[in-house]
Amino acid sequence: MSVELGRYGIWQHAGILTPDLAREIESLGFGAIWLGGSPSGDLAVAESLLEATDRIAVATGIVNMWSTPAQEVAPSYHRIEATYPGRFLLGVGVGHPEATSDYTRPYATVVEYLDALDAAGVPVAGRALAALGPKVLKLSAERTAGAHPYLTPPEHTREARELLGDGVLLAPEHKVVLNSDPVAARAIGRPAVQKPYLGLRNYVSNLKRLGWTDADIADGGSDALIDALVAHGEPDAVAARLNEHLAAGADHVCAQILTPRGADLTPDLRRLAGALGLS
Repeated sequence: MSVELGRYGIWQHAGILTPDLAREIESLGFGAIWLGGSPSGDLAVAESLLEATDRIAVATGIVNMWSTPAQEVAPSYHRIEATYPGRFLLGVGVGHPEATSDYTRPYATVVEYLDALDAAGVPVAGRALAALGPKVLKLSAERTAGAHPYLTPPEHTREARELLGDGVLLAPEHKVVLNSDPVAARAIGRPAVQKPYLGLRNYVSNLKRLGWTDADIADGGSDALIDALVAHGEPDAVAARLNEHLAAGADHVCAQILTPRGADLTPDLRRLAGALGLS
């Protein structure tokens, strides 16, 4: 692992992350910023956040293998690593079948993509792999610094650590809503889980592997499922839920803060940082 992520990071869609927000996240003591929403292969957003900050790591969560060839992203990786050494982690993944008509041989595609990154000189220690199921989790340990699971509870983290073994990065994402009213919190969290993830085969299959049923997944997700995938409550309760991932074997957990549409993230960032003991 060539990048120091710290124990806690912030995951947000690339379109939300601005240089000013990146500086705020860094000042609060978070160790990494994760760029979601399949950022483009030029990695311009990652570069702008690194330029605006002094020490925080930036990771992609994830560059999509179907839309961005390895030969396109590799030069961007090298450019960023040369300018900001040790601060960028290239997260890549195969995405989900509903996103592309070319979604065939997904495991072979991942292997071929990693082969192409090898050929382009992108180091194993500088990249991570989106992984949910056992086969790809094992591949992440063999061919990258480790795994970046998305939409997973601590139970998945525990199983993933057993598969990965020691010394391999495990950095799950977890959604959070800082609201002590369960009904209001679920009203914010449920849409972010339901669309698109409860309609995507790979995420649904992973949830079923963990014991969730068709009834839990139907109609936007049962309250129990939403509560498992979206930590909500006062900041201390949310921090405790994130720490369950660390107790289960994660090295780093990245929180995706959900707010009412258009709301400023900064107050919740500050509250969460305080509950995590960062500031």
